[in-house]
Amino acid sequence: MKARLPQGYQNSTPNMNQMVRKAQKMQDDIAKIQEELAVKEFTKQVGGGALELVMTGDKQLKSVTLKPEVVDPEDIEMLQDLIISGVNEILKEVDDYGAAEMEKVTGGVSFPGFI
Repeated sequence: MKARLPQGYQNSTPNMNQMVRKAQKMQDDIAKIQEELAVKEFTKQVGGGALELVMTGDKQLKSVTLKPEVVDPEDIEMLQDLIISGVNEILKEVDDYGAAEMEKVTGGVSFPGFI
């Protein structure tokens, strides 16, 4: 008994070659996005500008700037909360941007670990 391939798979070599080319292009495009993200900088201000963070798209924190008036030795907890809030917000911004750029290439197909 001979197995029958679904329609469109009888001559699979051209289709397979085309699929491999598309996958290679997608891989190249993903690598390009990752390179661009590594140098793109994101800036986030929180607390009415009391804290400013700069982070690259590959999640390297470049700078943390605090206004002197926000540093109160009597209220360290407020400063800690401000830093946590700022870091979480800028991480979300970087992740959202990376996901949007990745979606342009993948058409919405998720590849965990790429961004």
